[in-house]
Amino acid sequence: MKNSKIYPWVVVGLLWGVALLNYMDRQMLSTMRDAMAVDITELQSAANFGRLMGVFLWIYGCMSPIAGMVGDRMNRKWLIVGSLFVWSAVTYLMGIADTYNEVFFLRALMGISEALYIPAGLSLIADYHSDKSRSLAIGIHMTGLYTGQAIGGFGATVAAAFSWHTTFHWFGIAGIAYAVILMLFLHEKKDRTQIEQINSPSGKEKGNLLKGLSLLFSNIAFWVILLYFAAPSLPGWATKNWLPTLFAENLNIPMSQAGPMSTITIAFSSFIGVIVGGTLSDKWVQRNIKGRVYTGAIGLGLTIPSLLLLGFGHSFVAVVGAGLLFGVGYGIFDANNMPILCQFVSSKHRATAYGIMNMTGVFAGAAITEVLGKWTDGGKLGLGFAMLAVIVLIALIVQLTFLRPKTDNME
Repeated sequence: MKNSKIYPWVVVGLLWGVALLNYMDRQMLSTMRDAMAVDITELQSAANFGRLMGVFLWIYGCMSPIAGMVGDRMNRKWLIVGSLFVWSAVTYLMGIADTYNEVFFLRALMGISEALYIPAGLSLIADYHSDKSRSLAIGIHMTGLYTGQAIGGFGATVAAAFSWHTTFHWFGIAGIAYAVILMLFLHEKKDRTQIEQINSPSGKEKGNLLKGLSLLFSNIAFWVILLYFAAPSLPGWATKNWLPTLFAENLNIPMSQAGPMSTITIAFSSFIGVIVGGTLSDKWVQRNIKGRVYTGAIGLGLTIPSLLLLGFGHSFVAVVGAGLLFGVGYGIFDANNMPILCQFVSSKHRATAYGIMNMTGVFAGAAITEVLGKWTDGGKLGLGFAMLAVIVLIALIVQLTFLRPKTDNME
């Protein structure tokens, strides 16, 4: 099967499941605090729970560039299988933990193991898919992340029906079983072996981490892509962490309604965005080499009025409509990050480059989460969302001005 024409899409399907598990396992803890706090009293403190959630974010961000470097220098199949197995085993062990320190350590370990997946997974999909299907393939993979995030939100529901211990156990077992499936059916791309030989000690040219980083950071286009990636990450993380609160405040509804409404709104519209953005980009780039850049720009452009409406809207139509518009725009943007990167960065360094981008986005998200927390206490959360539109506009102008690709697949 690995030599068939459909296998590139089999790879997308296999990694879609990994993406789902990646976000599901990290997300469900956020809903299970109350259930766990009965047995682990330290979790009754919001500050302690915040540290537990924060340690994952900071370690995940710090590990992302390292994960990218590793992904460029070893067999990505086994890196993905190993990453999935470790974080699934960690999820299983979370059900055994009975102290706050144990949960804290396991959450930190999950940050390391989960960081190893995204750069390697996206790099593998990009190598398997040409200019005719790359954005759509990446976009379909991204829907796995959205689905996992949505399913993870039901962690508390499952815990209420059984127990939080059982929930962690079975989610972990599912991941371990899926790792076995990947061992059997996921394969590294054939020509990848040439890169591995070059980077091995017996190769004619030894891989050089510093040289790879030097090539990336001396590339002006890569700096532009970093800005292009980081700027939308600010409202991206803001919607993940603060949109339920914004819905509750602007619509004057309880959080029990605002939470599901905001989550479903963003998830549904993002699904549409990645499919539309992926399909449009793959067709446009056949006629114009800047087609992917223009498609990404359309996505960013849609988030600007949506952020203004989210910030200042107070009617159901305005707020929910803004959420739908943001999801579509962000989905279009999400589907084209790696494809645009492929136009400026060699396949030898794409995982490293995406790892650095991922770190930048996560750190931007951590910063904006803290800032909006302070603005929320001051009653200015809506204004904070609206001001993010200015940052996105600047990134959009820089992107259209400086990103001028000459090829769709830099070798």
